[in-house]
Amino acid sequence: MAFERRSSRRLMNQINVVPYIDVMLVLLVIFMVTAPMINPGQIELPQVGRSLAPSAAPVEVIIRKTGALAVRERNEPGAPREITRGELVELLKQKQARNPDQAVVIAGDKDVRYEEVVKVLDLLQAQQIKRVGLLAKPASL
Repeated sequence: MAFERRSSRRLMNQINVVPYIDVMLVLLVIFMVTAPMINPGQIELPQVGRSLAPSAAPVEVIIRKTGALAVRERNEPGAPREITRGELVELLKQKQARNPDQAVVIAGDKDVRYEEVVKVLDLLQAQQIKRVGLLAKPASL
């Protein structure tokens, strides 16, 4: 008995797309069902009648190379005045009591030790002074 070997296998050169169509239809149904359930974000547009109060100019705390502190108030012209750490905390607490949105920026001399800047940041954080940032000079192009 001789077994006949079938070697008449045809090469399949087409892709069966029916399963892909089924998957696409299922995804379409899922998106159609879930799309109405999604709440779009609400945007509060400004109204014409409202006037926004200008924000207060930030108080600039200057840390000199020697570690001494000075304060410059941006809305008042003049040279910065020297101040101690205790006076600094009291001044900033008074400013923020009058205006809770009062910003404070720390401007450290480029040759001052980083430790001095961190000490001032730590002091202000311990005294619950809010809205504290660092002031940097932009690089010239």
